[in-house]
Amino acid sequence: MRRSLTVALAAALLASTLTTMSAADGLSSADFVDPLIGSAGDGNTYPGATAPFGMLAWSPTSTRGDQTSTGAANGYQYDVTRLRGFSLTHVNGAGCNPGAAGDVPILPFAGAVTSSPTADTADAVYASNFSHADEAATPGRYRLGLQNGVTTDVAATERTAIGTLSYPQGKPASLLFRTSNSLNGSEDAETHLDAANRRVTGSVLTGAFCGRRANGGVNNRKSYYRLYFTAQFDQPVTGTGTWKDATLQPGGTDQTGGEGYATGKDRAGRGSGGYVTFAPGSTVTMRIAISYVSLEGAERNLRAEQPKKSTVDSLAARTKKAWNAELDRVQVTGGTANQRIAFTTALYHSLQQPNLVSDVDGQYLGMDRKPHRVEHGQDAQYSNFSGWDQYRAQVQLLALAEPRVAGNFAQSLFNYAKQNDGVWDRWVHVNGATHVMTGDPSAATIATFYAMGVRNFDYRGAFDSLYKQATVPRPEGLQDGGCPGQCVGQRPNLAQYLTSHYAPNDVCHCWGGAAETLEDSVADSALGHFADLLGRTSEAAALHARGAYWRNVFNPDTGYTQARNVDGSWVTPFDPGSDRGFAQGSAAAYTWMVPQDVSGLAAAMGGKATAVTRLDGFFHDGAGNWLLKGGGPLKYDPTNEPDIHAPWLYNELGQPWKTQETVRQLVNSVYGTGPSGLPGNDDLGTMSAWYVFAALGVYPRTPGSGELLLSSPLFPGAVIRPAGGAPIRITSSGSGKYVLDVRRDGRPQRDWKVDASFLRGGSLDFRLSETPATWAS
Repeated sequence: MRRSLTVALAAALLASTLTTMSAADGLSSADFVDPLIGSAGDGNTYPGATAPFGMLAWSPTSTRGDQTSTGAANGYQYDVTRLRGFSLTHVNGAGCNPGAAGDVPILPFAGAVTSSPTADTADAVYASNFSHADEAATPGRYRLGLQNGVTTDVAATERTAIGTLSYPQGKPASLLFRTSNSLNGSEDAETHLDAANRRVTGSVLTGAFCGRRANGGVNNRKSYYRLYFTAQFDQPVTGTGTWKDATLQPGGTDQTGGEGYATGKDRAGRGSGGYVTFAPGSTVTMRIAISYVSLEGAERNLRAEQPKKSTVDSLAARTKKAWNAELDRVQVTGGTANQRIAFTTALYHSLQQPNLVSDVDGQYLGMDRKPHRVEHGQDAQYSNFSGWDQYRAQVQLLALAEPRVAGNFAQSLFNYAKQNDGVWDRWVHVNGATHVMTGDPSAATIATFYAMGVRNFDYRGAFDSLYKQATVPRPEGLQDGGCPGQCVGQRPNLAQYLTSHYAPNDVCHCWGGAAETLEDSVADSALGHFADLLGRTSEAAALHARGAYWRNVFNPDTGYTQARNVDGSWVTPFDPGSDRGFAQGSAAAYTWMVPQDVSGLAAAMGGKATAVTRLDGFFHDGAGNWLLKGGGPLKYDPTNEPDIHAPWLYNELGQPWKTQETVRQLVNSVYGTGPSGLPGNDDLGTMSAWYVFAALGVYPRTPGSGELLLSSPLFPGAVIRPAGGAPIRITSSGSGKYVLDVRRDGRPQRDWKVDASFLRGGSLDFRLSETPATWAS
């Protein structure tokens, strides 16, 4: 199904000479999306049905023969063709395995339930193989035929799903609710079967983001949310049963019990759930909804989002329309079929998050684990903030395309901080503070939103709160709980940082003193820009000075960023390929992570010419050949966030044509179509957003700024239509990847960047060349 769709799309594109989509083509933006891109390798995307920014995502939970594990970080790996259910929640592209969510796997089973599914620890009985030939994934809809004979066709809305489950003739028709079997396990679960009213309800108490992460220890094996669900059927329920651990109770209607957060044998065989049966050969329509607040909230969500006469086709069409509204915010013309598919799918993945966590009535579960209602003027509460990743590209794309959602998200993060004693957590999952990664990405994110024109949030209150976090030490900043990967201190050992003007590696209580210094320098620089725009001059001056603290971990003797001890000595022995003092990266990679002061970095290296020579070596081998993936810790890694700004540095170093050729080489060789089309973890849309910007020929200059760096567009035409804003048009003429000249709004554009005023509407017209040109050099 997937292969034939791609071939048909390519043929239609060629027939229309790759020009603007039209009604005659019968194609919309959503038709260019392949949700399977990134589902192989380390992309960690999921192919299932979800709406833009949706709470619910119906997608398979696969199995390699261990009911406490899965084929991938987020439940689905393309080369694993056996599943133990379809889960109701997913996180796009997170890196831990398992990552998060995957709540309430539901398995259509063509057979009688004769033993406890939890006792089937190897998923040998209560699971099914499938073939990709029987799989079709499109925005908002997912169809899969199982080898057990059941076919499934499901469409999603923001908080609900509707599906038809068609069972084979001559076999029992069972539907299993593995209520406790979230990806990371669960503390508790409850399942209630109501045959008379054709209904199953329940909940799971879970959380434990990155629960198996060794460097998080037991610190992150904790619950922070309960997911409620209600499922209703249009066919009579002919039987029920429940299970707990190894005990099956045929005819049972109520059961409780969690699995814990251990792994392997320490968790296998634990947990609870229930099943219902239908007449053999039934085609059952199931309507399901979820809520993080209550069962009543889930039922209200179902009534609000699924009118009584809804069908899979009608809701799939409605969600496809919603996806088209989002995808049409950034439309391109021209290019090849594969380029259009890669681009539109990247945009699709970028706009899957943040995710709704509030119900239709505005209620949501706070970080204090109490019910709250959205603030005055706030449309909805959003979550799933992969801050360390997203602040570099995804939040800028969100602010550009959907500024009102960005504002709601900013208010959501502020709401959580107020419920968390003023602490802005760097990685928020649902309502949980997970502490994952380093730095203060909330500061970079909120400052960026404001710089890009987002105003529909309490920005003055948010600034005051973020400024307090950056200036007032807290006791948890001296704790090592969760370190190194999930240190509880959001500004670790802040008092020492403010004294030393860097994070001393030996007393930092963080994931690498050098990395923490670089991250905090970026965050403080962004907050300084925020303060400038708010007229907070004294705070701005102090923050901009702190934005230069990166200089205190740049060792002029080695020419690299290097960790230091509290006594001022450099951490030795030093190896630029080592991650000592860094988080998921080497000194060679992190040294380039100074987007707020590229010219200062070049001066520290000995001048722009020296910096360019070194940057050339970052992207090439000794013979001058491209080395853009898998080159080792001394080379560029397109899958690692501290690296991804590096191709754009040539602009400020005086050789913008090298940005143009490096970005185009990455677009053409590292990204693509098919399940392996992403270079690594999508990290909640970060890698996809990088591709969207790269293909448009623009990229965010630095957090806290609305400036865009320029490169060469991949497509002859693009139109960005921000929600509620004026259009931005980008065109290119000529062939090649090098910029010959640019006109902004009809006037010569001689600089390699455009200021934030461009975000309010305008045009960029590029002329391209086959050979490097001197434009903006």
